[in-house]
Amino acid sequence: MPSSVTNATHYDLIIVGAGSGNSILTPDFDDKNVALVEKGAFGGTCLNVGCIPTKMYVLAAEHAFAAREAGKLGVDLEYNGADWAAIRERVFDNRIDLIAKGGEDYRRNGCPNVTVYDMEASFVGPKTLKTGRAGEEETITADTIILAAGARPFIPEWAEGIEYHTNEDIMRLDEQPKSLTIVGGGFIAMEFAHVFDALGTEVTVINRSPLLRAVDEDLREPFNDIASKRYTTHIGRTVKTATQGDDGVTLTLDDDTTVTSETLLIATGRVPNSDTLNVAAGGVEIHPDGRVKVDKFGRTTADDVWSLGDLSSPYMLKHVANAETRAVTHNVLATWGGTDDLVPMPHDHVPSAVFTHPQIATVGMTEQQARDAGHDVTAKVQNYGDVAYGWGLEDSTGIVKLVADRSTGKLLGAHYMGPQASTLIHQMITVMAYDLDLRDFPRSQYWIHPALAEVTENAILGLDLTFKEV
Repeated sequence: MPSSVTNATHYDLIIVGAGSGNSILTPDFDDKNVALVEKGAFGGTCLNVGCIPTKMYVLAAEHAFAAREAGKLGVDLEYNGADWAAIRERVFDNRIDLIAKGGEDYRRNGCPNVTVYDMEASFVGPKTLKTGRAGEEETITADTIILAAGARPFIPEWAEGIEYHTNEDIMRLDEQPKSLTIVGGGFIAMEFAHVFDALGTEVTVINRSPLLRAVDEDLREPFNDIASKRYTTHIGRTVKTATQGDDGVTLTLDDDTTVTSETLLIATGRVPNSDTLNVAAGGVEIHPDGRVKVDKFGRTTADDVWSLGDLSSPYMLKHVANAETRAVTHNVLATWGGTDDLVPMPHDHVPSAVFTHPQIATVGMTEQQARDAGHDVTAKVQNYGDVAYGWGLEDSTGIVKLVADRSTGKLLGAHYMGPQASTLIHQMITVMAYDLDLRDFPRSQYWIHPALAEVTENAILGLDLTFKEV
């Protein structure tokens, strides 16, 4: 039961976060009195500061970058610079901000059973939150609470007192910087390195470990080699101090090297917002990394409190958050209906992609993970350049790596680096999702010739398996 608080407004359901959380409110909730709490823009990280606008910037970057590579196809292209303001207007003024505003307007004015709160939420007791509207604090309670409050950029201590940017504001700069230092080496760092370098910014990358360290080593090593030739890199280095000057920010590294750039982007990971929610006051436990603890159905350690998305998920990916939203929505409705027809959080075969250049996509285990798990491993690295479309691309860096179990013919992992990687991998996601046998798969369908998908066909046939002949 909610804590005893005077002057609290009670709801059937409180949802904290209007990213994936906004998708919970299907018509099944029309007869419920709902509070929706969102202190920022509707649509969450993905829509406003993450996967959607970044990919729109990547598209512009890809067109710019094409001029560098056109010569190998016998075409003379010249890149004359970017209209940064026009790119920003296309992305935000003409698309993102309109969608976010439309989502909020709909919930405020088109949903009579929904009350929107626009101030930060924090627990002050079991199933009791302090929040507010239009600057006026309020306390609200509910029979059920769903937490979908996401995560935020991690900011290291050395950045205190200097001007820096994160993914949350770097795309809204008034002007494109002449030089940019990026601290970090993960997905966010590598996508922005590609965007800004392609558009003409001088990019420096600092990271304490190899770039994209989590990917399979057969992709990681060549990617790091490509990146080191394209950007100024300081790999295996950490930042000791940072100072603000007239010419920008100067970082002093642990080897006493100094790096000065006009603009600084910090991309050193993300932190779940469990601390700002003060979840402990609501009886909600967290993992050491700050993620809210949930069981396989999305239930927290507090009665009738659920969680999904970046706040609690081991996968900070929008497609995972969407899938978790569907699961939690089903489970809440089932619980209200008095049934035990609950579905687990869908965490099998989670794919991811990095929209850098070259593009990277992966699903399942790396080769080392498969060996560590005790599988009878067979692996194949297939070059894009070995198939006809790869010849056409004049590609010399693209690769596909497949990892399979020799005794069962089951695919354990798929890893792509090169053009169309995020699209090509979907066949392999399907193979894993439907538990298909690779020994039958390549001869059970056509592979369009000379489409780039033939690189997948060749990679499968390169595994140490006994294949169906006809």
